[in-house]
Amino acid sequence: MAPIDADSDTVPSLPLGEKPTLKTIARMTGLAVPTVSRALNDAPDIRAQTKVLVRKVADEIGYVPNRAGVRLRTGRTNVISLVLAAESEVMNHNSKLIAAVAGEMRGTPFHLNITPFFRNDDVMAPVRYIVETGSADAIIFNQTTPDDPRISYLIERGFPFATHGRSQWDALHAWADYDNGTFGRIAAKRLADRGRRNILMLAPPMAQAYAQHMVAGARETAAQTGTKLRFTGEISSDSCKDEVTETIARMLAADPSIDGVICGSMMAAFGAVEAAEQRGYVIGDGFDVFAKEALPFLNLFRPGIIAISEDVTRAGKFLAKAAIARIADPTAPPLQDLEVPV
Repeated sequence: MAPIDADSDTVPSLPLGEKPTLKTIARMTGLAVPTVSRALNDAPDIRAQTKVLVRKVADEIGYVPNRAGVRLRTGRTNVISLVLAAESEVMNHNSKLIAAVAGEMRGTPFHLNITPFFRNDDVMAPVRYIVETGSADAIIFNQTTPDDPRISYLIERGFPFATHGRSQWDALHAWADYDNGTFGRIAAKRLADRGRRNILMLAPPMAQAYAQHMVAGARETAAQTGTKLRFTGEISSDSCKDEVTETIARMLAADPSIDGVICGSMMAAFGAVEAAEQRGYVIGDGFDVFAKEALPFLNLFRPGIIAISEDVTRAGKFLAKAAIARIADPTAPPLQDLEVPV
């Protein structure tokens, strides 16, 4: 069989029962087995045209690298693990993050594993398991706290990772984040400009770094504008919609002068709107809801909601690049990205 070239539109099928291997790809392309292996692993000394050809043939014949063999040869698994909180309230956000990370890894040697954890779980357990078993080459995770034990643990062990969110060790690790401090300032200023003087803020759980940034930004601007800012201490923007609705309805009944709500999530906004409408308020007419969204949905739900977007796709793509970069060169400065809302 004559070797296939990069311009060929078709790749011959394998004989029935033949398993696709590196030797198969080498035979079909006319390349040496080591060259095929290095092309699949995106080695910098292999020509781009050769990589395209090898990947094309590999995809067509259904070649899947033997993970055990890869690990023996390279010491790597070619796996990146995305560790995510599994609470249903944040799944729309998480689904975009997963899709973005996976999409950015297409065409690379790396595969994505999803490792969930739940609210009452030890956050260290999945991270410690991955590191101790060597089941991934890097970890990506979110919902960071300022003194996050996962971050200090991974830094101490020199294990590649990237976080969706910052920490007190920002300079030492890769991260992508949304500027929630600016979000809080914009929200408080926009509501003050609309005449709101008694604002309720439904923030994320205060142990998380982004919640602290958001609250600090809103407090700063509320003080500058002379606006009263209060908080829903017993619930957070991660609480279920029914809890949000019940709590805010009770607070509105106790203090009818509340004329605006800042929400740290879409689900919180749904609950705030339902509570306000139960009390007879019209959203956007004397009573405002300001919220952050990862999907352009809130204005379809109620046109009066003031919504500002967070580009989770941007964060996911960047985190995949950052994690791969840490694997390639752990000594290089970590990649970092901050999305600033406007």
